[in-house]
Amino acid sequence: MSLKDLRIIADERERKSGIPTLLRKAGINLETKTLPIGDYIVSNETIIERKSVHDLVSSVFDGRLFDQCTRLKENFEMPVLVVEGNTDELYNIVENPLVFYGALIQIALDFKISIIPTPDADQTARLLVAMAARKNRTSGPYLKKIKKHHDMEQQQLVILSSLPGIGEKLAIRILERFGTPVAALNASLPDLSKVPGLGKSRAERIKKILNAQYAEAKSIQESLM
Repeated sequence: MSLKDLRIIADERERKSGIPTLLRKAGINLETKTLPIGDYIVSNETIIERKSVHDLVSSVFDGRLFDQCTRLKENFEMPVLVVEGNTDELYNIVENPLVFYGALIQIALDFKISIIPTPDADQTARLLVAMAARKNRTSGPYLKKIKKHHDMEQQQLVILSSLPGIGEKLAIRILERFGTPVAALNASLPDLSKVPGLGKSRAERIKKILNAQYAEAKSIQESLM
């Protein structure tokens, strides 16, 4: 199969990365669309979310990252996260690099999304070509109907799962007990401790985070990583 037989769909917003230009120069059959999720589609099963080291850290703090991972898994069998750049940048971006590595661990273990690092746009383009060559079919509808992400229950679980020591199972138990995230966050320590599997120690950590002023909360969260 020659490069001109390989097909990749790129999100319009990726133009500024320079990667679409590199792919076209390589001779790839490239289409650009406004994708509702992800940055590149290389097969019916595989979509790629590309993030620079800086963007990945930012997406952790603004809540985008895990919502994006949820949508990728809902719509594609084998999503991939490409992390582009030098991790030495971390020390200029965030005080505690464990925030970055903790996010990668959660993506790999909880979401079961493969993570591939690349040093720059040129190497990312080469990776995309290799991925397209592995499973590419020029025919077939790459652009499937993406599920709209208006699942309120899932969004509630994402909110509660961001608390220290809370995974999806515990988040479900919390919602079952209190009904809404607001009620759970406003619950007293004794009531929160009664959630099966949560316990007093974990409930105390949660209340400590919720009641701390911003600077103090940031310090507490870093100590928990």
